[in-house]
Amino acid sequence: MKRCHSCSAPLLANTNLCRYCGTRNDVDLHGKHHFVTIDHESERKCPHCAVSLHTIGLDLDDGLGEFMIERCEHCFGLFFDPGEIERLLKSSVSNVFSINQQLLNNISAERYQAHSKKVKYIRCPVCDAFMRRTNYGHRSGVVIDRCNAHGIWLDNGEITHLMEWKKAGGLLLHEQKFRHKPQIKQYVKSPTIPRYTSENPMSEPVLLDTLSSLIAKLFT
Repeated sequence: MKRCHSCSAPLLANTNLCRYCGTRNDVDLHGKHHFVTIDHESERKCPHCAVSLHTIGLDLDDGLGEFMIERCEHCFGLFFDPGEIERLLKSSVSNVFSINQQLLNNISAERYQAHSKKVKYIRCPVCDAFMRRTNYGHRSGVVIDRCNAHGIWLDNGEITHLMEWKKAGGLLLHEQKFRHKPQIKQYVKSPTIPRYTSENPMSEPVLLDTLSSLIAKLFT
């Protein structure tokens, strides 16, 4: 269980605010990732606090060059451009080859034992459009706020939860289920061609016109 950096009291899974001393804790980066602030006043705004986000650089040491994300100094939320969450998870968590279902259940139970947060749709820090809420990895338990064009917002504590979820095999489980998901075939109904029988007499010109009309519909 995470603890307050100020008074060492235990922190609930869904919050970074200590209920004993009132200190707001950075549970994602403090003591876990070395980072430096590159820009104190970026053009992007925190969707919760409405203040300018800070651009920070993290040392991932993955050989892919610099890694920069946006961070709110008030609520410690993080904004990732497309693909950056996957890169951070890959760099921070080594390859996982087994699934610990019991640990996955415990991670989810710990997250939801705290008081549930009221559902709130927030705006993208870049384009100010409302973002779509979706469960990362379908069953990770972290409901992310996604702008398809610009990136993903995570509240403080959620990237840590995703790392624990991946370590327990959550991402591997998701990939296995997605790989074996049955494909739904779609069938196109063929047009019905009237049959010429003795019980259903049809003159030859009418029959030819009908066939011509059906053929034209197939190629338009």
